[in-house]
Amino acid sequence: MSNMVSGGKFLSGFPALQHRNFRLFWFGQCISLIGTWMQNIGQAWLVLQLTNSALQLSIVNMMQFLPMMLFSLYAGTLVDRFPKRKVLIITQSILLVLALILATITYLGVVQYWHILILALLLGCVNTIDMPTRQSFIIEMVGKEDLMNAIALNSSVVNLARIVGPAVAGILIGLVGMSMCFYINAASFIAVIAGLSMIKIDAPEMTKKRIGETRHIMADIKEGLHYIGENKIIKQPLLLLAIISAFVMNFNVMIPVFAQQNLGQSATGYGFLMTCMGAGSFIGALTLVAKSKAGPKLKYLVAGAFGMSLFFAVLGLETNYLLACITLFVIGFCSITFTASVNSTIQINSVDHMRGRVMSVFTLVFAGVTPLGSLYAGNLTELTSAPVCMVVSGIIGIAAALYTIFVLRKARPSVGITAEQI
Repeated sequence: MSNMVSGGKFLSGFPALQHRNFRLFWFGQCISLIGTWMQNIGQAWLVLQLTNSALQLSIVNMMQFLPMMLFSLYAGTLVDRFPKRKVLIITQSILLVLALILATITYLGVVQYWHILILALLLGCVNTIDMPTRQSFIIEMVGKEDLMNAIALNSSVVNLARIVGPAVAGILIGLVGMSMCFYINAASFIAVIAGLSMIKIDAPEMTKKRIGETRHIMADIKEGLHYIGENKIIKQPLLLLAIISAFVMNFNVMIPVFAQQNLGQSATGYGFLMTCMGAGSFIGALTLVAKSKAGPKLKYLVAGAFGMSLFFAVLGLETNYLLACITLFVIGFCSITFTASVNSTIQINSVDHMRGRVMSVFTLVFAGVTPLGSLYAGNLTELTSAPVCMVVSGIIGIAAALYTIFVLRKARPSVGITAEQI
């Protein structure tokens, strides 16, 4: 009896976990995301081993996110039309197969740079549908009241995976090679697929209705963009996210190059750098969980963007490995505060029948601008150096955060923003 009581008290601190469907989804993510981060680390190091080029690494990153840049808005109309659980089972199954292919060709020693480019492009095509579907599916499992808590919990597991995944990947690469990272990622998708299969949820009425509609896709996209443009509380965070994503959050390009060329680190050292960043993000996510009952606050959103940009510029000036680890911890804390706050702010302020399209724009500006950001970071690094690129990027992010404060304060009366919020 006491165990049941203590269990109830534990769940009361995490209201989103009181929903059975979300628990199944969340525990599946706990396993799968570790594999995802292991593959991210392994893939970046594999490209550097094959090419020894920051530019070619940035091109892989660009290929992975190019479909999101081109097709995110179209994906949003699909998200609003079809049952999200079924869509996710399909996308996660395809991701499993892609990871298995990469693992096998790496294990056999036949992997070439162009193989990675094609697999990255296919991965991006699947994620273009998967990401907005996952984001907008959360509210169907927990409702608006527990949405902030659910997003924060989801962020916490993403960033716990950023601690465990890179550390394990760095060790495995040194011991048995990169293929094992990819095999483990393939196996981890089984947990998500199993969890989704056990979820029982009725498709919302608006989804059932929209499946049967024959309206032109472009009309849906235009309607969604107009809706966002008319709502500054949604538009301004998305604009800030677009700038930060393009110029600051090029970690997959910048950190491995910085680790190898400026800090003189191996795969293990690079993995630990990313683990430190993941640890900061995990602590930041737990902080958001604790504050989730109060709802998202714009001041945390802007402060996160400002802090991440500032410390990214500082990182570019550092040459000490331990100091870089500490700085990346702070960057991780600020980044999750920023991105989770944007996510929850725009979802809570969106009407139900627009949420899929709003989240497709979130996917576009969060991940879809990555091809542009990767080319920017790769070219500037090749022309100058990784530290110079970090400092320039940080300054751009700081300017964008300060401009956002100015715009939101000016818009207070028209959108109902209080002085306490920003």
